This record gives sequence, structure tokens and C-alpha cells, in this order.
Amino acid sequence: MPAIERGNDPAGERRCVRRGGLLGCARPMNIHHLELFYHVARHGGISAAVRHMPYGIQQPAVSSQILQLEENLGVKLFERSPFKLTAAGEELAAFVQPFFENLGPVAERLRVHAVPQLRLGASELVLRSHLPAVVQQLKRGHPELRLVLRSGFQHELEAALRNREIDLAITPLRGRLPAQTQGMKVMRLPLVLLVPKKSKIRSAAELWASKRPAELLISLPPMESISVLFQQGLKKRGVTWPTAIEASSMELIMQYVANGDGVGVTIAMPEVVRHPRVRVLPLEGFEALVLGALWRGAPTPLIRAVLAAAQRYVAQHWPDWVVPDQLE
Repeated sequence: MPAIERGNDPAGERRCVRRGGLLGCARPMNIHHLELFYHVARHGGISAAVRHMPYGIQQPAVSSQILQLEENLGVKLFERSPFKLTAAGEELAAFVQPFFENLGPVAERLRVHAVPQLRLGASELVLRSHLPAVVQQLKRGHPELRLVLRSGFQHELEAALRNREIDLAITPLRGRLPAQTQGMKVMRLPLVLLVPKKSKIRSAAELWASKRPAELLISLPPMESISVLFQQGLKKRGVTWPTAIEASSMELIMQYVANGDGVGVTIAMPEVVRHPRVRVLPLEGFEALVLGALWRGAPTPLIRAVLAAAQRYVAQHWPDWVVPDQLE
């Protein structure tokens, strides 16, 4: 049997074997490389594994790391096209499969004895004005619930979810869901315009008459769903109206309109339209903003509880805006 020496490796991290007077060293297998190989073996190829991976990773990255694993082991683990595990691949797959397939059940057993925690992201408005009522419902069943709250725009929350920095995002839903996420619609929020109370404008149609409104438009950043939906509605009407003041929150939009700085586009939530110096103009025919939730993987019991509580809260306060979406 070849002698194993570790003293010749200064870092003490490599397994060194002397054969015929030559000392060869290989680093231990990278656990992340083994995880990627597990998904490749399970789904029958790299491209299929990427589509089913529980977190975001690009195909070139998977290919590169699998090659590193094969180089480290000095064997080929599978044929690429058509996909087929080699004898070495079969042996390694049989070894890693029980470990990775039992991670979920083990984690669930451990969480039974842990303090429940939820990392939730949403807009400042949702976190401040609406989430507290939902949390009160949750704490009836989870009195020791620990919350980690993070505010941000839609693209920031989607990135935080993708990077596993939050567990649940309450955010607008528009178009296709982000890769490897699940979602549920909760409510539809009509878009409205805000004009100063002293303004002579009585309807949105008055603004469309010129096709290029002279008033300054106050809006959220252009990539945000409210701005996108509003500009889409303008385009259908042949209206050109670029944003003149880009605000970081709907509360700021309301305040600038109240100051007489322009006309704002927002949603019909009481907190962002109710002001003594502001008048609300409905936007008839404009697509409503759909607010919902995003998460990754199978929804945990805690996520299910949050969604159920949110649906009850919306049904109680805005029954006309409820979207009857259900978890699968």
C-alpha cells in the first residue's frame, strides 16, 4: 500500500501519496464541487442541473467547477453528450447522494428546536404601515418569532432573494418571475395621479389632450413597476411625458406635489395620497400594479403563515383589490 505523507505539504491541506519514489499531492474535494456534481448526476446533465438548482448559478460556472473536480480526482465523472455517468461517476454519485438528499430533513428537525426567524424584504411603506398588523397575526402562532427586516426597491429585493440574504420579498410582480423563484399575487393597486389642490386640472384626460403635458412629472426611478406601467399607459395614448423629478419613495412624491413642484404618479394607498394640499386623479384604463410575494424553493410553514396573514389583512381592508391567488 502506498505511504501517505502530510509533512511535505506546508499547508497541511493536501493528501500526498508516494508511488515509485515520486510524491504526488491533491487537495481534498471541494464540498461545493460535490454539491454541483450531485445536481448534475441527479438531473442528467449540466444544463438541466442549472435549471433545477435551488440557487442561481450560470452554466459556465458549473462546467468549470465540475472540470476542477475531475482534475482533482484524476478521473472523468460523466460523458457530456449524451449524458452518462462513468464508473467513477456512479461511485461518487452513490456516495454523495444520501448526504445531500438528507440535508433538508435534517435541517427541518433542527429547526423544530430553534427560535423561528424570518428575513423579510419590502418597501419602506409596507414595512412601516402594513407589516406590523400582519406580524401581530403571526405572533399568535409564533410568539418567539424573530424578524429581520430589509427595505429596498423591487430590483434590490429580487437581488437580495437571489443572494439568499432574505427569505421572502413583498414586492410588485410584473412579467415572468425571476429565475428559480416562486411567487404569489396578493393584491392589485390602481395607479393614480396627484396634483396640487390649487391646480385647475380636474382629470387625467386634460393632461393627455396636448400629447406632451407641460407640467413636471414626479415619479419613482424608471425601472420601478409603477413608472413602467405608467409609461406603458402613456405610450398607448400617444403621450410623451418624461420624468422631471425622480423620487426615492412615494411619500416624497406626495410631498413634492403638495409643495407645488409638479404632478406625481403613485398608487391609490391612503398613506401616499392623503394630504390636505393634494388632489387625486384616477388613471382609468391604466394597468394596475400587482403586489405579491417572492421566495425560493418550497415555501416553509412560516412563509405560508405570512402569506395567509397578508391575504386576510388585504381582504379586511381592501376587499375590492384582493387577488384570489393560492399556494400550490
